[in-house]
Amino acid sequence: MAANESYMEKKVISIGTVCELTGLSERRIRYYEERKLIFPDRSKSGIRKYSFLDVEKLVDIANKREEGIQTSEIRKEFIKEKKYDEKTLREKVIRGQINAYFNKRS
Repeated sequence: MAANESYMEKKVISIGTVCELTGLSERRIRYYEERKLIFPDRSKSGIRKYSFLDVEKLVDIANKREEGIQTSEIRKEFIKEKKYDEKTLREKVIRGQINAYFNKRS
């Protein structure tokens, strides 16, 4: 496990367990993968592995679909959220660098 990877991010859960946790069928989960909504890792033998964050995301996707939201709209929303998260992270890094620079000069 990477040093900054939490147990929530570690992809160790099989699709069967994900089905049990979410109530979704394997076919539905694969469909969400085809639609580029979820990105499981693959073992050397091709077995899909999911994280707890993936499980939460699948439940969120299923809830949105029940509300009638199309998968293309869900994907756009996820992309927008990811860009926002990346922008926020960049801003925090820059603020940290600025603070470190000025603290060092004091």
